[in-house]
Amino acid sequence: MSELTFELVNGQKVTVFVRSALNGGYAGRSQDDVAAHVAELAELGVPAPTTTPCLYPVAPYLVSQADSVPAQHGHTSGEAEWAMIVTHDDVLLTVACDHTDRDLEVHGVAWSKQAAPDIVGRQAWRLSDVADRIDSLTLTAWVSDGESWTEIQRGTLAELLTPQYWLDALRSRDLLEPGTVLLSGTIPMHPGVDQFGASWRVELGDPATGAVIRCQYDVRRLPDPVA
Repeated sequence: MSELTFELVNGQKVTVFVRSALNGGYAGRSQDDVAAHVAELAELGVPAPTTTPCLYPVAPYLVSQADSVPAQHGHTSGEAEWAMIVTHDDVLLTVACDHTDRDLEVHGVAWSKQAAPDIVGRQAWRLSDVADRIDSLTLTAWVSDGESWTEIQRGTLAELLTPQYWLDALRSRDLLEPGTVLLSGTIPMHPGVDQFGASWRVELGDPATGAVIRCQYDVRRLPDPVA
């Protein structure tokens, strides 16, 4: 079981023991955006889903606030997302980056989700505090080659299914319980940007207040196996 600690706006710290983790997929509100993401993955050999949106359960220990992600090869990359965390008395919202094994993804998206962690921010907002302006919140991601950062994703939460949609979906599946973490699915990547970088950074921004929640991590290549 993974233990996460989030700092709220008022300085309060909330610790959550992750009991259930889920990744949303193909979760754009616009079918054009969903089609664009399907096309991005098709270029990597990933077959199209039979239904959208998708919901992929992952091992709870894969949700992490680590600064470094180990990778077995050079074809892994992140995705800018938001994450919803269910506590005993509240629902929190934070930034997230769904790191994914792209080589394994061509054999099965659900399998690829088990091969790399979901990195989430160390700060969070109460969902109730931003619910009235959820569509205006921004998601931006950058990838680094080790020397400079290049923007690879930019959009708003209006492009994705809402937290309320996922709350209702979890409730209907008896998954809305303390310790549940759900990642939203992602927005399209900018064409032509190399996603296989040395580091990833994602920001969730609130234009109304200027507040920003960040997560950032390095991708650390593991030694070659001895086999």
